[in-house]
Amino acid sequence: MTAPEDSAAHPAAGPAADAAERRRLDQESKDERQVWYFLAYFLFGIHILAFVMIYAVRHAG
Repeated sequence: MTAPEDSAAHPAAGPAADAAERRRLDQESKDERQVWYFLAYFLFGIHILAFVMIYAVRHAG
């Protein structure tokens, strides 16, 4: 038995709404993965830069 409020909260219930929700979740997962890749590349780049600067300071003059 469903309350009338439940049907009002989800007026577009059905296969089309399910497919749209699935696409939204897939896009959200893809976006989150891209953020993690960006963070990983950024941190890796910072370390490379730090090593190059350490090398330059130790071998200066």
